[in-house]
Amino acid sequence: MNLSQLQYFKVLAQEEHYTRAAQMLSITQPSLSHAISQLEQELGTRLFEKKGRNVVLTRYGKMFLPYVEESLKVLNEGVQRIQEVNGSRHGIIHLAYIYTMGSEFAPKLVRKFLNAYPDYDIEFHFTVGTTGEIIDGLKDDKYDIVFSSYKDGEQDIDFKKIANQKLVLAVPMDHPLSIKDSVDLRDTIEYPQIYFEKGSGLRPVIDQMFEEIGQFPKVAFEMEEDSSMAGLVSQGFGIAVMPDIPILRSLSVKTLDIYNPPYERAVYLATLKQRYLSPVAKAFIRFVIEETA
Repeated sequence: MNLSQLQYFKVLAQEEHYTRAAQMLSITQPSLSHAISQLEQELGTRLFEKKGRNVVLTRYGKMFLPYVEESLKVLNEGVQRIQEVNGSRHGIIHLAYIYTMGSEFAPKLVRKFLNAYPDYDIEFHFTVGTTGEIIDGLKDDKYDIVFSSYKDGEQDIDFKKIANQKLVLAVPMDHPLSIKDSVDLRDTIEYPQIYFEKGSGLRPVIDQMFEEIGQFPKVAFEMEEDSSMAGLVSQGFGIAVMPDIPILRSLSVKTLDIYNPPYERAVYLATLKQRYLSPVAKAFIRFVIEETA
């Protein structure tokens, strides 16, 4: 049994036709037939059976296919890993970030990085989610790097602070508080508020702000991400403590600075401490840290 036989088996299983499979593999049909026959002889069973002009997997072929697919996948990952080490200018970076980083911060950093390294052949895969979601994804090896809030109790994750994010109070244009330019959170308590749901990394930050003034708001709605919150505010469903994101300037809302209580909303670059990172991922991390220092 050799690698070519396994690759041929996989393609034939997908195409269910010897001529098409041979064309895809750039080999002759007799060569494909011979390779499959040798594989069947070694396994001691038929893997394919005829069905009209096509061939389909037998019961044993169906049993064998997932093992072949997984083996080829693992082998391909190993080849990619070696190629990344030997050719450090090529690779894929799986980057995830919280919603508030999606409209400007993350896209700008990636564009600046790619412009700074035009000779690099890098493909970015992007995912957006809450801090809880993307930290879980990081631990499941779905992502190389994430931009998120800090999360307590994650001993296997390295958090590097890369930014502070301003929080504002967003109110409808006709709201009583809209005559102000800045606000004490104690002045907001009587009004219904749009609040981040518990999975958000901002939820504990804003909870702490209200704890410091010894009061808690009347929550009208809980939302996962800030763009939806801004839309609800613009339509008069409530007011919201939220990041000062660009979309606010295109909606019918006014933003007020918060002067009491004092707060810090930090954003972090997070990676798994024991996870292998490709040379291009390490280069991106260095770039982000330098750009945000």
